[in-house]
Amino acid sequence: MTDKAFQLLVSILWGLAAAGMGWHCLSVARQITYVTLADGRQQERRLPLLFRLLLPLAPNVAPLLDMTIFTKTRQRVARTITAAGFEDLLSATEFMALRLVMPLILGTTWCLLMLGVVPRWEGSSAARLAPLIYASGPVWCFIYPGLWLHQALAARHRSIQRALPFVLDILTLSVEAGMDFMTSLRRNTERQKIDPLNEELIRVVREIQLGKTRRDALRAMSIRVNLSDVRSVVNSLVQADELGVSIGSILRIQADQMRQRRFERAEKLANEAPVKMLAPLMLFIFPSVFIVLLAPILVRVIQQGF
Repeated sequence: MTDKAFQLLVSILWGLAAAGMGWHCLSVARQITYVTLADGRQQERRLPLLFRLLLPLAPNVAPLLDMTIFTKTRQRVARTITAAGFEDLLSATEFMALRLVMPLILGTTWCLLMLGVVPRWEGSSAARLAPLIYASGPVWCFIYPGLWLHQALAARHRSIQRALPFVLDILTLSVEAGMDFMTSLRRNTERQKIDPLNEELIRVVREIQLGKTRRDALRAMSIRVNLSDVRSVVNSLVQADELGVSIGSILRIQADQMRQRRFERAEKLANEAPVKMLAPLMLFIFPSVFIVLLAPILVRVIQQGF
């Protein structure tokens, strides 16, 4: 076999491998994952594409992460994953394995790609940045899972905070109209759209139907969500149940407090907006204004000088 034929064969094999990898990535990207809620309804939920592509490799390092030394880390990650709403799709061990697999696979791929680019910069000032460029890929691959989980948790908490005052108002009106708390809670979960707060309330109703006490079910929801607003409401309801206080009055007080907190958060964001707008204003808007105002004057000064 001649060299040209061998090179052609290698190119064809590389092309087939790239096409197969592309087809696999496309098929994984099209997959839709559904989570079955406690009442039988299904909710669409997706992990990032990189996670879905690399999850089959997680069992290779799972035995290492199941060691006793990582017990506290697994528990902390498991609580965060549960609060973010992905406990049925991703375990703590799998998440920790992804933080090791991604730098090994994607970080190594990044370094191999940069081997074809960085050597061309020899003799230039950009060559000094070569170690930083090589390290940026693996570092980003290690940080990305944690950033994604933090953003998913923050988004879920924001959704719960927005929905909580409205749900408390509905429960308050139902209880004050003569309906008991559990019936009003069940009616609310059946008729409201599926959102993070409704998912948790559906689970509370199902746990109570299966024999768990209302106090334990509410406390379990508070631990799962890990949000101060939900914790405050749950503690008030549990205390009202223990002391025999009217739940309707407690719900009304909590609804007013949650609404006031929402207004305070809105005011805080509004006060932070001018500070956040300062950087884009200085970097993009002010230079454009200066160019428009000063460019004709500078052109005239240069012409007169010449």
